[in-house]
Amino acid sequence: MANTRNRYALRQAAAGQRGFTLIEVLVTVIVLAIGLLGLAGLQLTALKYNHSAYMRSQATILTNDITDRMRANRDVATAGGYNIALGAVPNAVSCEGIGQNCSNADMATADLSEWKQQLAGLLPSGDGSIVQVGSTFTITIQWDDSRGEQAPVQLSVETAI
Repeated sequence: MANTRNRYALRQAAAGQRGFTLIEVLVTVIVLAIGLLGLAGLQLTALKYNHSAYMRSQATILTNDITDRMRANRDVATAGGYNIALGAVPNAVSCEGIGQNCSNADMATADLSEWKQQLAGLLPSGDGSIVQVGSTFTITIQWDDSRGEQAPVQLSVETAI
């Protein structure tokens, strides 16, 4: 009789343990799911900031590009030949190829045309301006960073030629 009672008690204990194990597994799955959702959010934020940094790097490279072009054509640059406003579209002039006979002013127009095309091609809604005050030039590049942290972003660089 005592032996039967012990077996009954063991069966009751085992039956209770099965339900408790299922609850433990359910809690573990919920905790794991919340952790994975947190990791997905972290990954999304990292991608957003990475894209924003990439756009800023492209803008910096394009700023250096037009600065180098202006330094190569210093006389026209200091005379105001590279001044252009946001939204302005320069004339399409090409000074590339054999037999092209371009003046320095034509070279400045070609440089601005290529620069504006690069801005539009590499940056979303990319545009730029160059403003000269004395011997100081302010180069401003603007683009849409709605995928990143901010919607309209401007990068301004002042340089002396």
